[in-house]
Amino acid sequence: MATTDGFETFDLAVDLVIAPELSRWEWKDEDEHAHARRLGIISDTEHQPVDAARAHILAMLEERTGPFADAASWASWRWEPTWPTPRLPDGRSPNSVAVTSCRTGGQGRRQEAELS
Repeated sequence: MATTDGFETFDLAVDLVIAPELSRWEWKDEDEHAHARRLGIISDTEHQPVDAARAHILAMLEERTGPFADAASWASWRWEPTWPTPRLPDGRSPNSVAVTSCRTGGQGRRQEAELS
């Protein structure tokens, strides 16, 4: 969901790590995903699209479609040194971050925190 500060997300705790040349891949944090399911943080309804997405992304990787269609161009992408340094909105301190708790009665709870 978009906010005035960026985006709020719900991390489903499983990630796919793919080598830049697309020659190998591995699932990361599957144990955390399974633990979150056991605790009820990730429901069966939330898990079903994760399973579907796994199959879909691996098919795109195999077929070199979607984000993998032009992997050579994005793998060689580099930050342009002449670009301006990104700034946080609303005059926020670079040491300020917004943290949203995972679950609070079905609703996320937003808190501001200062990093030291």
